[in-house]
Amino acid sequence: MTEFAILFFVWACAALANATPLILVTLGETLGQRTGIINLGCEGAMLGGACAGFGAAMASGDPWICMAAGAATGIFFAALHAGLVLGAQANQLASGIAVWMLALGLTSYIGRAFVGGQVEPLPSVAGTWLAELPILGPGLSSLSIATPIALLLVLAAVWWLERTRSGLSWRVAGESAAVAAENGMSPIRARLCAVLLGGCLAGLGGAVLSVDYTQTWANEITKGRGLIAVGLVIVARWNPRLVIPVCLLFGLAETAALRLPAMGVELSSYVLSALPYVVVLAALVANHIAIRTGTAMPADLKKVFD
Repeated sequence: MTEFAILFFVWACAALANATPLILVTLGETLGQRTGIINLGCEGAMLGGACAGFGAAMASGDPWICMAAGAATGIFFAALHAGLVLGAQANQLASGIAVWMLALGLTSYIGRAFVGGQVEPLPSVAGTWLAELPILGPGLSSLSIATPIALLLVLAAVWWLERTRSGLSWRVAGESAAVAAENGMSPIRARLCAVLLGGCLAGLGGAVLSVDYTQTWANEITKGRGLIAVGLVIVARWNPRLVIPVCLLFGLAETAALRLPAMGVELSSYVLSALPYVVVLAALVANHIAIRTGTAMPADLKKVFD
């Protein structure tokens, strides 16, 4: 029984650690879409944040500086998307793809200098004495301080979106920009802030991914996690409350892909690599079958696909 409890807790903590970068970018995209703006460029913002964060960590040796660099880079790419969409009235889907391609090109070029580099991760939540505790120790030692920060940000977003006037203005802007303007709210301001915040969280997630999770740099290190986040927003029904559980689907599948071979399960490496993405795709299909997508989608967001 004790061995099973240890195994369960270790797997749960590993899944949470794997899901942490995705929680951040999915939360940011959820908040953005609640105001009526979809940003496929969150993949680029996450990729840029991973590159900038890793570079800052190599230069400074301080993981906290790298987190700030990642967040700032994410804001930069989000500002490009906001300028195109809110300023030039560009198509949201085309703008997001353009920002993503720009980030892909820049990080592929700049990141060449980072290949083979190693950096120090964020501090572990276990500390020195918690790591020695039975059952809890092996699991907590796999979690860094980034995980509780991500969880607290989700809780703060839920409270702010549902309990504050500014959160209400974001929700109204997502349902109808015209109604928001008629009631003295500024839908443009709400959408600009939401896009920039989404980029900040995506860049932060990218920095956590490269500095804290992989602790190394590789070209296209995000492997589509930003785009996965866009899909998970749909599975979460545009509700920040569901961000953590839906992201844990990906985290648990990734944990299984990494740990099953060590447990003697013989599967093709290609199948294991695809497993997290297959799980998310299955969740999207199940969500579409169970509940009509349009029932929870912000009304103004539907116009993007008209």
